[in-house]
Amino acid sequence: MRFDTILIGGGLSSLVCGIRLQRAGVRCLMVSAGQNALHFSSGAFGLLSRLPDGTSVQDPLSAIKSLPAEHPYSKIGKKRFTEYVDAVPEFFASCGIKLVRPQEPEGKPPVLKFLDRGLRNGYRLTPMGTFKPAWLAMQDVPFLATRDLKPAVRALIVNFAGFLDFNADFIAEGLSRTGAECRIVSVKLDDVENLRKNPSEMRSVNIARVMNLEKNWKEFVRAARSFMDGEDVVIVPEVFGFSNPEVTDWMREMIPARLVFVGTTPPSVPGMRTQMLLKKVFEAAGGTFLMGDSVVDPSFEGNKVLDIRTANLGKMRIGADSFVLATGNFFGKGLHSTHDCVVEPVFGTDVDFVGPRGNWFGKDFFSRQEYLGFGVKTDADFKAIRSGRTVDNLHVIGSEAGGCNPLYEGSGAGVAILSAMYVADYIISGGNVR
Repeated sequence: MRFDTILIGGGLSSLVCGIRLQRAGVRCLMVSAGQNALHFSSGAFGLLSRLPDGTSVQDPLSAIKSLPAEHPYSKIGKKRFTEYVDAVPEFFASCGIKLVRPQEPEGKPPVLKFLDRGLRNGYRLTPMGTFKPAWLAMQDVPFLATRDLKPAVRALIVNFAGFLDFNADFIAEGLSRTGAECRIVSVKLDDVENLRKNPSEMRSVNIARVMNLEKNWKEFVRAARSFMDGEDVVIVPEVFGFSNPEVTDWMREMIPARLVFVGTTPPSVPGMRTQMLLKKVFEAAGGTFLMGDSVVDPSFEGNKVLDIRTANLGKMRIGADSFVLATGNFFGKGLHSTHDCVVEPVFGTDVDFVGPRGNWFGKDFFSRQEYLGFGVKTDADFKAIRSGRTVDNLHVIGSEAGGCNPLYEGSGAGVAILSAMYVADYIISGGNVR
């Protein structure tokens, strides 16, 4: 069996790369072991909110000149970085995912300003009631132009009775610091109450499946309306529109106030919906997706990968002209650690990490954790380095590529998407991307 390109991993970077390749006529196989970081998504995409030295970033485009040469954005270069940033909303819209820029709380037009091709970060409301920098957000995510904007005057926070993964008290406390007056109420619905009979079932994704039924989300809306007393904002858990994103639009039409959806603790309903939509687009474009499988036993000839096997397909070998590794470092088991070293388990590529082990992490949980910046060593075009030599047809994208610390920098989604676009264009053009 043979494909043009084999992608290892089924998360954001792999799907973006695979869709871009398939749309250009490159025949792809994607091998995914299962759950990925999209299942833990906040519903907002970060581009760059902090430099490696801790300096806060407002304008990511202006800040990339301060990044080290090994950073993925430095490898992409300012010209393509700018082109890709501009292209992202349209790409996701073509996949059925609407991404928006920061807005005024009254629903005024976007205020994200482009000055000399620059852009400014907005701020999303987190499940903790705080505001964090972000680049773009899914349509239902509360997303403001500046941190000091007041998101509500009076807010009604509506939760499901007994749903602990949506902490209404945290949200109310955070909003109260902006001067908003908050009131919390709970709604009881029969189908959700049935979930409560088994505590392990009272999770966001299970409630989201129950809320797929029209009778249930309409009953929730009617209950929320009955609690309203002049509030200008109604805040609800982000568990609606799991299978049909239009449900959230219909809910907005039924509630006489600004309706805001706030995330819960993982799993993430909008993240899972995004993964399903991207997978559907990839397959509709002709891509082959192997779920619940993993790549093993790659063979090499000189500085090229020839073929691989997968755990589920046994002895069958699958060849390709190019390979893309997007397994997401430690989180996606793309990196493994022993007591004193870090390895990439599929191709045995070289990993950039610091030693000794005591330097991998900080004692302060909220400080920069070095191990989150470990990744595969790559050249300027994201080609993997193995035993000190470039593997000509193996690219590494997303957080697996190293050179950055996505969580600390707030660059996770940006690195995933932009490196995926760059590598897809490299493969499509035969290396003519500079």
